[in-house]
Amino acid sequence: MKISKDLYSDKEVCPKCRGVGFIVKRDDKYQDIITPCSCSVKDNVKLKWKRAGLNVDNSNLSFKNYRVFNELTRYSKNKAFAYVKNFKEIKNRRQNSIAFLGQVGSGKTHLSIAIAMNLMDSGVRAYYMPYRDVITKIKQNMLDDEVYKKSMEKYKTSELLIIDDLFKGKVTESDINIMFEIINHRYLNNLPLIISSEYTIEKLLDLDEAVGSRIFEMCRGNVVEIEGKENNYRLIGKN
Repeated sequence: MKISKDLYSDKEVCPKCRGVGFIVKRDDKYQDIITPCSCSVKDNVKLKWKRAGLNVDNSNLSFKNYRVFNELTRYSKNKAFAYVKNFKEIKNRRQNSIAFLGQVGSGKTHLSIAIAMNLMDSGVRAYYMPYRDVITKIKQNMLDDEVYKKSMEKYKTSELLIIDDLFKGKVTESDINIMFEIINHRYLNNLPLIISSEYTIEKLLDLDEAVGSRIFEMCRGNVVEIEGKENNYRLIGKN
């Protein structure tokens, strides 16, 4: 399908709605029905990501830019590819999620976001949760029940949730309780997760068995654990 351009700029214009953001169709009773165009849905998703601190338009965290330097990183990338390919088939199942766990600097966040951006391009509504930033903001609102519930809702109900650096830093009982509420809701409602964390499954279970076991079950078959400094791409080439 040919992409047209705005007469006053070089910006590409959606060929479906011609840049207005909605489509008008007439039904058999000659009444106009207005529906959002898929391009506006994607723009709204990207805006949400930007508000969460991630500009996907300028992001280089793509599959193309992911650096494969050994068999484990190749395996991780292949797992990520396969997850994208099978997402439509598995998204409504209990085991519909994927986790990249362990070694610092091994590209866990990179692959998580690459998956999400590919799925967003196919119309999936994703929400990005940078753990440390979000958990702090949520705890600040815990005494205001209405604000707390509103702040939690998007993480509990989004079509796809990316939790980046889960349990990074000092972990309190409040942190665990908040994450249990989010993860348990998604577990019960078969809503998929993409998780990156320095914790392995064993460490997650030691930290909190209820949270760890739910993550393990949701990600069964798609748990990528990376251990060892030889898998830290930031250290490659250092003496």
